[in-house]
Amino acid sequence: MNDLVTTPAGGVLELNGIRLEPLGPQHADGLRTAAADGELWKLRITSVPEPQDTEAYIQTALDMRPSRFAFAVIDTLSNTVIGTTSYHDIVPAIHRVEIGYTWYARSRQRTGVNTACKLMLLSHAFETLDCAVVGFRTDNFNHTSQAAIERLGAKKDGVLRHHAPRRDGTVRDTVMYSITRGEWPEIKAHLRYRLQRG
Repeated sequence: MNDLVTTPAGGVLELNGIRLEPLGPQHADGLRTAAADGELWKLRITSVPEPQDTEAYIQTALDMRPSRFAFAVIDTLSNTVIGTTSYHDIVPAIHRVEIGYTWYARSRQRTGVNTACKLMLLSHAFETLDCAVVGFRTDNFNHTSQAAIERLGAKKDGVLRHHAPRRDGTVRDTVMYSITRGEWPEIKAHLRYRLQRG
C-alpha cells in the first residue's frame, strides 16, 4: 500500500472520459484556468489556490508525499485540466486512506465528473491497495460537499470540533465520513448505476 503509483501506465486511472494522473508542475496553467471557472479561491470553505499561488499549491502537494498523493483531473476529450483530487492521510499499517483535497471547475460540478473520480479512486483503494476503510472529511459549513459524500453512500463518523484553520483565519469543525471494505461492493454497484444514468 505504500506505493500508490502501481496502476497501469504509471499511476494513471481513466474512466468515462475522465483521466486521473499524478499532479505535477506541468498542470499549473490548467489548474489555474480550472480555478478561474467560478473564481473558486473566493470560497472560504475550500482550499482552492489563488492564481498566483498555483505553483506553490502543487509543490505543497508533492512535498506531502508519502502521506498524500495528488492527481490532476483531466477531461480526455479536450485534454484539459478540470480540477484535482488526492489520496491523503495514508496509514499503511491499518490499511486506511482518505480521499480529499478535491475541487473541480464550477462548470464541471454536479456532472458525472465526481462520480467517475470517486469510482476510480475507491476501486483502486479497495481492489488494488487492499484498503480496509476509505475516509472523507469536509468543512461543517460545506453542505454541498457533505451532500456529495453522502450520495456516495459514505457513513458519517462524527464531527471533530475546532479542528482546522480556514483561509479567512476562522477555525472549522470537520465532518468525518467513511466507507468500509464490506460496504464497497454495494456502493460500487450504485456508483456504476449513477454513471450509466448520466
